[in-house]
Amino acid sequence: MKISVITACYNSAETIEDTLRSVTEQTHPDIEYLIIDGASTDETLAIVDKYKHRISRIESGRDGGIYFALNKGISLATGDVIAFLHADDVYAHKDVLKHVAEAFERSGADSVYGDLNYVDRTNLSRVVRHWKSGTYSQGLFRKGWMPPHPSFFLKRKCYAEFGDFNTSFRTAADYELMLRMLHVKKVSVAYQPEVFVLMRTGGVSNASLRNRIKANREDRRAWDVNGVKPGLFTLIRKPLSKLTQFLKK
Repeated sequence: MKISVITACYNSAETIEDTLRSVTEQTHPDIEYLIIDGASTDETLAIVDKYKHRISRIESGRDGGIYFALNKGISLATGDVIAFLHADDVYAHKDVLKHVAEAFERSGADSVYGDLNYVDRTNLSRVVRHWKSGTYSQGLFRKGWMPPHPSFFLKRKCYAEFGDFNTSFRTAADYELMLRMLHVKKVSVAYQPEVFVLMRTGGVSNASLRNRIKANREDRRAWDVNGVKPGLFTLIRKPLSKLTQFLKK
């Protein structure tokens, strides 16, 4: 099973080498690694160049933002499964993609997801939040549930059939895509109960109360564009569900 890993980056010199190393050191034997750079002006591309012998494709040029970059990566990917690892995130261990491939083969599902740890920006061993996804069942999105997007792996054929990221969203295109795939289109899914990704803290949508309010509006629109209605308290329960992550470190 070939897994295409897409890293979108822009002026990511501070953290991208950790990301590159975590992908290129994976034990899974069939990885296609794509770097989609937004015309960085710092040392990002120089760092990427050091790993070029382990990278399948490097694209650099101006784009409309991260979701445009991820869509470009999807259009270039040739793997059976597509994964996204952002330029300040790392895989939790060297066997992550091996375990993902085994989960696909064992379950026969079209998607696999796992858990995620938020970690300190400068100390990746210090866990700030533990996102335990739990087993999925239909209706959980209405209860505010979602899997962590970097720990969500989806077969490429699903993007071809049901579409890629909706670039009209600024921060919630990942939520909209997973809502569309799992809740609306009901693609088959398997949960692997292990931490797949370490994500540095400091996400845009949660950086302030104002940003959280904007993100909540985008979450609502994600339901609207799919022609489905959320539960009565879905959009309240979604951010509140994150509070428990601080208790599960």
